[in-house]
Amino acid sequence: MTANNTVRLPTGDAGTPLRDIRKTGLDPDFWYPIAHSREVKPGKAHAAAFAGQAIVLVRGKEGRVFALEDRCAHRQVPLHVGEVVGDGIKCGYHGWTYDSTGRCVSVPYLDQCASKPNSVKAYPCREAYGLVFVFPGDSAKANEVAFPEVPSANDPAYKTRYLNRRVNCHYSFMHENLMDMNHQFLHRRLMGGIKTIFLGVRSGPNWIETDYTFKRNAGKQPLGEKFMLGKRPEAQEGERDLMTIRTGYPYQTLRFWTGGSTHPALDLWNCYIPLDRAQRSNHTYGLMMIRRPSIPGLINLLWPAIVWFTNGIFAEDRFICELEQAAFDAQGEDQNQEIFPAIRGLRRVLVENGIPLEA
Repeated sequence: MTANNTVRLPTGDAGTPLRDIRKTGLDPDFWYPIAHSREVKPGKAHAAAFAGQAIVLVRGKEGRVFALEDRCAHRQVPLHVGEVVGDGIKCGYHGWTYDSTGRCVSVPYLDQCASKPNSVKAYPCREAYGLVFVFPGDSAKANEVAFPEVPSANDPAYKTRYLNRRVNCHYSFMHENLMDMNHQFLHRRLMGGIKTIFLGVRSGPNWIETDYTFKRNAGKQPLGEKFMLGKRPEAQEGERDLMTIRTGYPYQTLRFWTGGSTHPALDLWNCYIPLDRAQRSNHTYGLMMIRRPSIPGLINLLWPAIVWFTNGIFAEDRFICELEQAAFDAQGEDQNQEIFPAIRGLRRVLVENGIPLEA
């Protein structure tokens, strides 16, 4: 470890001193989901957060959602405990009222004092795929930065499950967990004996993706997996299953094609939102899109088994990632001895595209 809190993380053929990955913050200059649309009810305020920034989401009378700092400029109390009035929000303490731009438009007992210095920050805000996105960084960049594209979320050929869970670890552990399919041993109780076959990795300055296929060594295919992906027979020559996992900073995707298919049976989109300033906890917002069987309505009958199975997998992943965070907290630095090329490359992408966290 060097004096400036850097650790050697491989960037390719040669290692280069880089920032400790667990002390790297998520770049705020992207569009991030911070709530499900259903959580922001008409005429109500909803408290959310991004990396220690408290944000209030408000759905006004016209149904549009806007996002402000979750504080009143007067006494700093959270605006989410106030009252939605039309397309604005009134602080629950003294009744100061803010419009969707964050401008204070009314001080009930001294209206002439309502002025720009009493404003709060407004965040660019959009709804898509059943999620509420904000741009927590420099708002001037919001129109320049590409909004995430998730085509399967709007494709009627897929049924979507919304993932929504807090995990008490740095977001980088989540990227590593999904990218590294060599951890199937963790899921042996649910999955049985699975051999992971690594097929290769590709990368660029702000992205990395890797391919896998799998072989069953022991046990039977679990029902939840069978209902999601279909029965997995021995693949014919040239028709093996293919899983591609990609981190295109800051988002992560997983697609699974069964042998010989042209459309993915499973299409997963994830974003891990840091909650606290130190970014030691995150909220995972995800869209898990499963291709519907040819029999109409069958997916709805199979859905409870799919939910049970995936909940079990996600619970094991959360358990192990939180143990990784506990190890980092005890050691005070990243001491991982990483040897897998895909994860070495992933760490480069996360560090080089992230920002330093304050000590």
